[in-house]
Amino acid sequence: MKKWSSAALPLSIMLVLVALSAWLRYATELPDATRDGRNRHDPDAILNDVRGHKLDATGAVLYRIEAAEVRHYPDDETSEFLQPRLAYVSAAKPTVAIRANEARATANAERIDFSGQVEIRRAATARQAALLAEMPELTVLSEEKRGFTRSKVLITQGPSWVQGVGMQVDHNLQTYVLESDVRGEIESPSARKKKPKT
Repeated sequence: MKKWSSAALPLSIMLVLVALSAWLRYATELPDATRDGRNRHDPDAILNDVRGHKLDATGAVLYRIEAAEVRHYPDDETSEFLQPRLAYVSAAKPTVAIRANEARATANAERIDFSGQVEIRRAATARQAALLAEMPELTVLSEEKRGFTRSKVLITQGPSWVQGVGMQVDHNLQTYVLESDVRGEIESPSARKKKPKT
């Protein structure tokens, strides 16, 4: 019994030293902390009065984007916009412009989340009056030219109006589909023809 008790103290010290050595080796092999700002959510660039264009492979303008201020964040490659305006311009279709108080975009602006008094304005054509859609928030998939919202929407076009909750927008098809709780007043084409001129 005495032999084991006299050996316990040196063995305990040896085990503690082995554990400390292993911890020290682990601690010295930790990766170096990068100090490039990628671990913080701070902007690395702040730009004022920004105007940009996205071009397709042929050099034609897909859309224009403008903002009073843009802040880029390197940690997640997002950008925040103040007073953004996104406009789809095409010779074959009426211009559609989206405005808001602010927006947040993913890398390459493939998804843009607009918020705060969002407006979609479609220019008038020879056959249709200008269209205005108002909502508190809107998500736009810029490359696909589509958007959606789950919030309340009010659409006006000339004297007609319609409102509902949730909307799907497709610029390619030029459609605005309300999802639920839809109501409104739509002026018929025959009523437009019968109006007396003053």
